[in-house]
Amino acid sequence: MTQKRMRGMGVAIITPFTETNEVDYAALERLVDLHLNSGTDFLCVQGTTGETPTLSIEEKRNIRKRVIEQVNGRMGIMLGCGGNNTQAVINELQTEDFTGVDGILCVVPYYNKPNQEGMYRHFKAIADSTTLPIYLYNVPGRCGVNMQPETTIRLANECKNIIGFKAASGNIEQIKKLIAMKPDTLDVLSGDDGLTYEIMKAGGVGVISVFGNVYPKECVELVRLLEQKRYDEAKELSDSYSEMFRLLFADGNPGGAKAQLSNMGYVKNILRLPLVPVREDVCEALRIEGERLKK
Repeated sequence: MTQKRMRGMGVAIITPFTETNEVDYAALERLVDLHLNSGTDFLCVQGTTGETPTLSIEEKRNIRKRVIEQVNGRMGIMLGCGGNNTQAVINELQTEDFTGVDGILCVVPYYNKPNQEGMYRHFKAIADSTTLPIYLYNVPGRCGVNMQPETTIRLANECKNIIGFKAASGNIEQIKKLIAMKPDTLDVLSGDDGLTYEIMKAGGVGVISVFGNVYPKECVELVRLLEQKRYDEAKELSDSYSEMFRLLFADGNPGGAKAQLSNMGYVKNILRLPLVPVREDVCEALRIEGERLKK
């Protein structure tokens, strides 16, 4: 099977909602157009930033279908498909229609906190159940457990369809260790906007970005500089965005991204419970920092 690899600037796209708490498909279409016109390389649909736990099965199907049809092969599509029930993930992979999906993002199991062997068996069973390319996602801050580089490498060596890893541990030394030890078949992507410079400089091949929701052209420019190994320019650019990186997460994700996209007129500042909009002071700080970035 030919594998289309997700590299470069990817966006963990938000799910906009209407004032009646329905999926705002018109706003979603506007956002996809924004990325098509900004040079975004791929979209990560129905990840954490997409508030996926709050979406119904029918909403997930509709969002997937609409985004794939609108993109029409012009960007890569990575789809979130993970969980802490191994068999449920396998059932979803074997029963849902993944036509048009270029890879799936599969998160480390959360809440039930498996050890390294449990993580290995979980992902091995999932990989064995599908031919879809799989990107593992390590985010200890959300999952409560941290997949070690040795476990990732074991999986990459044994499963031909495990081809990528989203690194969101915040531990740059651990991420650098993985990059140094990994097989050539495994791509490492930054899962933390503030560490994209460090991760790509160390050998990562891109980012799955939250910042890119709001500033896709700017994020593309940063990634292109890093791809071209123009590290001094990339460092200066990354540093200039550091306050926006911080503010987007200051009161939770995707609250920051939705607040700023609302400030810019793209979406309503509406989240589904248990998430709520960011505080007024954070929203105002985002607006002010956004004005500074325009200059």
